Amino acid sequence: MSEACIVGWSHSPFGKLEEPDAEALIARVARAAIEDAGIAPAEIGAIFVGHFNNGFSKQDFPSSLVLQSLPELRFTPSTRVENACATGSAAVHGAREWLAAGRGRFALVVGAEKMTATPGPQIGDILLSASYRREEGDIPAGFAGVFGRIADLYFQRHGDQSDALAAIAAKNHRNGVANPYAQMRKDLGFAFCRAESEKNPFVARPLKRTDCSLVSDGAAALVLADEDTAQTLGKAVRFRAAVQVNDFLPLSRRDPIAFEGAAEAWRRALAASSLALTDLSFVETHDCFTIAELIEYEAMGLTPAGQGARAALEGWTQKDGRLPVNPSGGLKSKGHPIGATGVSMHALAAMQLTGQAGEMQLPRADIAGVFNMGGAAVANYVSVLEAIK
Repeated sequence: MSEACIVGWSHSPFGKLEEPDAEALIARVARAAIEDAGIAPAEIGAIFVGHFNNGFSKQDFPSSLVLQSLPELRFTPSTRVENACATGSAAVHGAREWLAAGRGRFALVVGAEKMTATPGPQIGDILLSASYRREEGDIPAGFAGVFGRIADLYFQRHGDQSDALAAIAAKNHRNGVANPYAQMRKDLGFAFCRAESEKNPFVARPLKRTDCSLVSDGAAALVLADEDTAQTLGKAVRFRAAVQVNDFLPLSRRDPIAFEGAAEAWRRALAASSLALTDLSFVETHDCFTIAELIEYEAMGLTPAGQGARAALEGWTQKDGRLPVNPSGGLKSKGHPIGATGVSMHALAAMQLTGQAGEMQLPRADIAGVFNMGGAAVANYVSVLEAIK
């Protein structure tokens, strides 16, 4: 089977943007990705739109919005894909599977979200929809409260890891300085991230503001092609593996601090790619909260369970460490416009692998891992990518 390849991409800045809605954000990136691939819009055979929404916009039928700015794509099949915070990767994987089925040569993936126009308390309630409301709907502080509870349980079992969480936050903010798309390009430093202060209050104990990803607007887009077609184009990043694993939605049905679905997704992806974690040059992982990145170190097999703090405190995940994690700055620095996040992670990984990451560029970028999750390790997506052109 000819594997799918990423052959073009585009990326808006993330943050509080002037675009009034998701339609405008989609327009900002869709044509640009097609132009980056070096093809004509008419060659696109299918469109996959990642858009979480769930209350961020009254226009909750976005699949044909791409056509507003690309009328050449009229009558092209287009599907809205949604899987909570993993919505972007769900769209990417959907496009890959469409290509694998031999349905066409090129697919366009667009992820977009307009979040900042929504009042803060409403944002918290919207994001809480990524949890099991029947049991978790009354947790204080919304979705941050869910991860605050996870962090508290982790601390109870493995000791206070506030130093490690601060190290993760500081690393990602330092990395984000070099990312031209990042919402917050400021090196906050370990001391600021570690201390509670007026500018860094507790949001959901033990998590402080610097432990939480940002509310963001933004969009990203990819063009995918079958491998034979990709070989004729200017650049190509192949999927060596693409795995989705879903776990129980209620935290009560599983160990909240084990991220077993994430671990299973990593196991399957590495097996499918015939690689070990040590073969990866870097990982872009879903640091919606610093405690998530810490537990994800364990889920991917970087450390044993309960020892994720070592990776953070001993520098394993720094840009010059044994496995750089989130050289883009991650969600913590870059921002987290829900529908765009997974598409962004794949685009930034592709930039690294093709030597087009600018100031973010790592000295070694041969094979990348991407982990994007919906909810608290409920919908888990792992992609393993390598450049072939």
